[in-house]
Amino acid sequence: MEIAYIPSPSRGVYELFGVIPLRGYAFCIIIGVFVAVWLGNKRWIARGGRPGTVADVAVWAVPFGLVGGRLYHVITDYQLYFSEGQDWVDAFKIWEGGLGIWGAIAFGAVGAWIGCRSRGVPLPAWADALAPGIALAQAIGRWGNWFNQELYGRETDLPWALHITSTTDGRVPGYYHPTFLYESLWCIGVAVLVIWADRRFKLGHGRAFALYVAAYCAGRFWIEAMRVDEAHHFLGMRLNEWTSIVVFLLAVLYIVLSARRRPGREEVVEPGASDGDTDDDGAAVKLDKKSEDEDSETKDSEAKDLEDKKSDAETSEAKTSGAKTSKAKTSEAVKSEDEKETAEADSESGSGSAESETADSSSSVEAKDEEAESAAKKA
Repeated sequence: MEIAYIPSPSRGVYELFGVIPLRGYAFCIIIGVFVAVWLGNKRWIARGGRPGTVADVAVWAVPFGLVGGRLYHVITDYQLYFSEGQDWVDAFKIWEGGLGIWGAIAFGAVGAWIGCRSRGVPLPAWADALAPGIALAQAIGRWGNWFNQELYGRETDLPWALHITSTTDGRVPGYYHPTFLYESLWCIGVAVLVIWADRRFKLGHGRAFALYVAAYCAGRFWIEAMRVDEAHHFLGMRLNEWTSIVVFLLAVLYIVLSARRRPGREEVVEPGASDGDTDDDGAAVKLDKKSEDEDSETKDSEAKDLEDKKSDAETSEAKTSGAKTSKAKTSEAVKSEDEKETAEADSESGSGSAESETADSSSSVEAKDEEAESAAKKA
């Protein structure tokens, strides 16, 4: 009796409109990148950064990450491309699968550093914002391995066993542990863990990213132990298992030392960007910019109207005061003119009276002289 199982796609390449090849592996990688940038942008804005900064830095990080991931895969599995009977040109066929997460993160960090310097933002804060998005991108990207019928574990009769039908590169058809699915689900859990821990403990200065790395390594270790594909071994363990242990220890060490030296999180992640408000848990939330702008415009309009009314009132008062002052000055000028005319009239009247008195006095003297002269003649 045939057991229940997860079927594998019959092919990994589909023709779009019968002309454009659409490869399942590449499609999953692209979707993962978009999800990582989308979530990272939301978290970056919530931390007080500008929209678009995450995408601008990702333009550097993604190409570097793809190159680094491919280099790590080719170097650690060089026998697949450079051994006898293999074609070294296949090392460039990234669409056929083969990306090492360790190389992708390492080279991607170099590209992100360049992008962050060009935007003037701290790399640790940017990495913290992007950390859960990277985990989700890995969860989506692992389904590309399903299209290529790769990254499966030991044989099993579990109801969720993966049915491998391809015989390419020495594959043996059968039912195996779907390690690609295990890792996909684990990465989703890592993303949830990082988001929760970041809200609960306000992780900063790269500690959210370090938590993602440590949590991913813990899962990668036991999932790697289940795989049966060809790999290099040291002391009885696969190379990626040793890598998981080393990177896990480094990530935990960074979290401890960073928390002691730089506790809390960055207050400013992007100079010049407006800070966001925070919710009850201390997590930053995005302001409604449109509503804020409308309120600001309304307040500015009201203030302007009030200022115009005040200005009009002052102008009217000034005009009234000026009219009163002018009227008072005119009244004073008229009064002064009247007083001046009165004074001149009084002066002329006084002068006429004096001349009249002088004339009368002269006539009296002359009359007396005539009388005296007449008396003398009679004597």
